[in-house]
Amino acid sequence: MTETVTFEQFREEWLADIRSGNPSTVDLGNRFSHKILTQWLDISDDADEPIMCDGAGDGGIDIAYLHRNEAADGSEGDALVMGDTWYLVQSKYGSAFAGLNTLIEESQKVFETLDGKRGKLSSLATGLLERLKTFREQASERDKLVLVFATVEPLTELQRTALKDIKVMGCARFGPLFDVESISVELIHKRTLDETDASRVRVKIKTNLVKSGANLLVGSTPLIELYEFLKRYKQTTLDLDELYEKNVRRFLGGKGKVNKAMQVTLRDKPEQFGLFNNGITLTVASVTMAEGGYELVEPYVVNGCQTTRTIWEVCRQKLEAGGTGKSQDVEDWKARLDEGVVVTKIVTIGTQGEKLLQDITRYTNSQNAVKEKDFLTLTSDFRDWAVQMNEKHHVFLEVQRGGWESQRAKQKQRPETKQMVFSTNAFDLLKVYGAGWLGEAGTAFGRNAAFLPGGTIFRRIMATDSEHVFGVDDLYAAYCLQQAIEPLKFGRAAVQQSRKQTKFLFLFVVTELLKDSMSKIKMPLTLQNITRSLLRLFTSGGSGAKEALIDTAVQALDAYMDPENDNSIYKEPVFSNTFSNNLNTILKWEGLGKNDGNSPHFRLLIASFRAAMAMGAPGHKPRDLIASAIK
Repeated sequence: MTETVTFEQFREEWLADIRSGNPSTVDLGNRFSHKILTQWLDISDDADEPIMCDGAGDGGIDIAYLHRNEAADGSEGDALVMGDTWYLVQSKYGSAFAGLNTLIEESQKVFETLDGKRGKLSSLATGLLERLKTFREQASERDKLVLVFATVEPLTELQRTALKDIKVMGCARFGPLFDVESISVELIHKRTLDETDASRVRVKIKTNLVKSGANLLVGSTPLIELYEFLKRYKQTTLDLDELYEKNVRRFLGGKGKVNKAMQVTLRDKPEQFGLFNNGITLTVASVTMAEGGYELVEPYVVNGCQTTRTIWEVCRQKLEAGGTGKSQDVEDWKARLDEGVVVTKIVTIGTQGEKLLQDITRYTNSQNAVKEKDFLTLTSDFRDWAVQMNEKHHVFLEVQRGGWESQRAKQKQRPETKQMVFSTNAFDLLKVYGAGWLGEAGTAFGRNAAFLPGGTIFRRIMATDSEHVFGVDDLYAAYCLQQAIEPLKFGRAAVQQSRKQTKFLFLFVVTELLKDSMSKIKMPLTLQNITRSLLRLFTSGGSGAKEALIDTAVQALDAYMDPENDNSIYKEPVFSNTFSNNLNTILKWEGLGKNDGNSPHFRLLIASFRAAMAMGAPGHKPRDLIASAIK
């Protein structure tokens, strides 16, 4: 029987990193806000850094983050459910949160800051305010400005009601782009709960259905009632994205592409929505009759994520914008909305219906542009790899951020079980593999969507042929490489400016240099052999081969990032001709380093360092050390 980690156990483990090292009050707040925001939005270490403003002159904003709603890979211009979103976070850790008064007072501070009415702002807050001003000036109807209250414990019902009042006040001052959210450590905990958890989500829905077989209800749901169901679900769980946990699109962040016509229909002809839309499918553990409809236990949308999210966004914009007067246009739209329906299927799968759920998800999505490998996370692969990483390599494979804290809490709960010490995130490893093995350094730095299910790089990684089948050894080799470069401090922790944006380029350099030693021993340069070589390299003990490879790669990267070097990135023809001398942009270029035509200086640099690896005293040449280790 699976042990359930209580919120109290999870909370203590989650807060342990924040409290470690006797931090100051400001540091505690900064650590708390950074961790909860990055886990809530699933921000990886290589993404744009959130802006920390906490301290004197913060203007009521502790941390801010611009989430650019990246199109799903290969979306071919379809409209997005949401545009760009600025999250302005009020972090309330410990005694900093005093209930209703805190919510009202802190929101007023933020309002005054956004209105330019607060003086003595810090330089960080001033710079942020300028960006927010520009954002508001050019924001479209899909863009959002969200004030977020972050706490340890969830808000009470009374406090959540106060957020509605804050939203009305914010919309009155800043228009319909303004919104309010609350997040908590408990919300992160809920996302990591096992499916066997005893606390079941129960939500009512008013719908018109008829029974069709033992487990299926079919019919239609009024658009407004579906919107009310979504509101009740969010009120119950505090997290609408939980509704899509079993949908392949949930793994695109719950905000994937939608057909442009869907939004147009909802805005212009909502009464005809049921004629033009394929409908939605929900699975439930059980369903019972309730007044005017049904009570659903553990509902999940397994087909129709884009439909329901679009209904949610359009209805929120139209119905929750605030204002005490009346608009005839809005009233007319409401009347037409009342006539609109969504074709609905509800399938009862019970509590042990995982195989049935997978099949339903697979076949109900078959009419969409969902590729076969989009279903990887619904099959056994990731679960099998997690088990194998544990048993074979003693590493916890985290599929969702926050899972490691849950695992550590379980280990404390059951000290007699295997105590895992090491963890890694599955998505991060896919990017390591893509940047290194496939040479997609620019894409790894620039576009998450390519590495998500259905993305171009994801499909390449998961493609099966006679040469290679991606598996746990590839994940573990990527983990070993990831750990090997950890001391070099790439990304946010970088000491050297040149390493803030070059982690994925460095991974590419490492594998390019490794291939030289592979060629020396006539080892075919296949993906499988790169994995084998790295595993042998990192498990060869004290030969010095690993250090020789990493040290040479560091020298090569530093040379490439040195403006004075003849083979510098700054000398690449495309740097000035195509990318207008913008380093960030060229580092995100999908063509970076791939061939002599688009990156001649990179290829010359790699060639020169390969030659250097063949120099030295016999038995100490880097190339020979590496070749001997990987044989």
